[in-house]
Amino acid sequence: MSENVRLIPAPLDIAFDMETSNPDLFEREFQRLNESDDDPIGQWLKIAKARGETKETDPVLLNLIIELHRKVDQLTQIIKHEEPERVELPYQAHIESIGFEHFKLKEALLEPGQRYYGRIAMPLFPKRDMGVWFEVVDRQLAKIVRMHERDEKEWNSYVVARERVMIREIKGKKSE
Repeated sequence: MSENVRLIPAPLDIAFDMETSNPDLFEREFQRLNESDDDPIGQWLKIAKARGETKETDPVLLNLIIELHRKVDQLTQIIKHEEPERVELPYQAHIESIGFEHFKLKEALLEPGQRYYGRIAMPLFPKRDMGVWFEVVDRQLAKIVRMHERDEKEWNSYVVARERVMIREIKGKKSE
């Protein structure tokens, strides 16, 4: 590694391709992934919040109900055999470890000096895909160069959560 990077173990999956293979299509998907909250129920919620109609509502309960509504929409799509539009990304890999600005693949699949577009399947609530642009540091290590602001916040929260899990595991082993 040419950089001093601190990484934490994290079991994530990524699909990716070189930026040069279809940059316009990748950019379109990247923007569409950020608009995932702009479904009809998400739009309704934004308008209701702007009007102050959700002031007296429990925010946790409201979010759970909205997610249940989205799940019903997903089930409807599955029954109707409707698939969300996703760009075909030919490379699939397992992420071994992550940091605030980096991630490392289990296998050496990356081409040094290249820039890639990828979709990371995030195990958050609600589960979703996160679009990310990254540059190769070495055959396994990548530096994240572009991510939506909301995704960056969730990524950083996930890194911190994984770090806490690792600390608890270390403390548990020391007390044995």
